[in-house]
Amino acid sequence: MAKQRPGFIADPVMRARAVSPLAGHIETGQFGVAVGQSPSVRLGERFGLSIAEVTAWKGRESKCRAAIKATASAALKVAPGSGSVKTAAGAFNIAPMRWLVSGESPELVANLADAVSEDGTVTDLSHGRTVIRVDGEKSRWVLAKLFAVDLSDAAMPRGNGLATAHHDIFAQIQRVGADAFDVYVFRSFARSFWHLLCRSAEEAGYRVD
Repeated sequence: MAKQRPGFIADPVMRARAVSPLAGHIETGQFGVAVGQSPSVRLGERFGLSIAEVTAWKGRESKCRAAIKATASAALKVAPGSGSVKTAAGAFNIAPMRWLVSGESPELVANLADAVSEDGTVTDLSHGRTVIRVDGEKSRWVLAKLFAVDLSDAAMPRGNGLATAHHDIFAQIQRVGADAFDVYVFRSFARSFWHLLCRSAEEAGYRVD
């Protein structure tokens, strides 16, 4: 583990012991499609990720972007919403001087805190967020029912993301593939959002693995 700066306590997700807020609420299979037809949307939870928010002090933005790149292999641009996603980690801009960083490594948040050092702050969100993957040819169509944002190729290239909301449910969305999006919501809203997402996908037909 990286050497942590004073005052920072890492609390990595212990996947063998952690319990998803969606436990008992995720039903696998195909829904909303006739026998023999293929669903247009795939839904699933990305459970056990390490998630952190990095906020740069004024004038230290470039150093924080460099720290994120060194830790999560995510090369970030200056433009609002810009991001980068790799197989095991990714990051995107959620507000001026603020980035959401996530990955599969249990050491990610501690390593980020060490890399950012005195150039900003790192907040561990691993235990307070649920990440749901929405994929498939009609993924944008389903998400457009819930969020009034532009998810087109031109507006959101792969890796980029944004912060938005569906009524009182705050969400951060990152495009992670050709038709794939990761939606970050507060853990306390996870069940409500999951059921809402499933109902929204019924018309297109969806699969839960």
